[in-house]
Amino acid sequence: MRTTKRSALSLSRGAGRLTSSARVLPSFLITGAQRCGTTSLYRALAQHPLLLKPVLHKGVHYFDVAYWHGLSWYQAHFPLRVGATLVGRRYGGRPLAFESSPYYLFHPLAGERIAADLPDVKLIVLVRDPVERACSAHAHELARGFETESHLEYAIELEEGRLAGAEALLRGSPYALHHSHRHHAYVARGRYADQLDRLEPLIGRDRMLVLDSHRFFRDPEQVYDRVLEFLGVPHLGYPVFEQHNGRALPRPVPHVLGRALREHFEPYDARLVRWLGEEPSWRR
Repeated sequence: MRTTKRSALSLSRGAGRLTSSARVLPSFLITGAQRCGTTSLYRALAQHPLLLKPVLHKGVHYFDVAYWHGLSWYQAHFPLRVGATLVGRRYGGRPLAFESSPYYLFHPLAGERIAADLPDVKLIVLVRDPVERACSAHAHELARGFETESHLEYAIELEEGRLAGAEALLRGSPYALHHSHRHHAYVARGRYADQLDRLEPLIGRDRMLVLDSHRFFRDPEQVYDRVLEFLGVPHLGYPVFEQHNGRALPRPVPHVLGRALREHFEPYDARLVRWLGEEPSWRR
């Protein structure tokens, strides 16, 4: 099954490269945060006929780990303009291509690259309780084999050392990869306000929509309406809302660790109020 999928991806990318100039570029991106419901939102939006997903897979990861391929490689992942035009005529609206790569929010160069290559793009960011996010990310990386430390508290103790010098390396060597920056930033990736503040001067506040993922899962129709309004896309009915990529935590967060993390994140959570328009749901 995996071999078949890899072959299909290879053929699709090969065909896409030959026709890249005839393909659309994305009008919006779901840029993160990791383990915050990005896959669930992506799949809900992909059911809208005017929202065009990449061919065969959710995230292209061009602006973080594949930028060396060049813009034509990226464009090859999206639908042909002629097909998009037909869709627009059928449904009476402007079709918008999109993708979802949660590492874009955290990668130090992704925002600059996005602003340069997609100057009119809009960004959607989901945030959740950063303590829960850290636990979920650890379980996720452990299950995928990218983490070897089975205890969250020890993985967090290792985080500062693992990430030491990572941003300097990624900025100094633009095509470099850093395993721990991508897979072991359990606390750092939960400082959402720092990442949003870095994007704001590059993208513009009016082209960024920040959503509380807890609200999305509790009241998906209301959040879906807000997203369509932000994108300027007509409402054509509600999709099927499902929660994807959920992963049970291997064990509860130790009380002392949970309290310490909640105190650590408090000032960062407070700065989210201006992005969400209200206090984060996990702080109420």
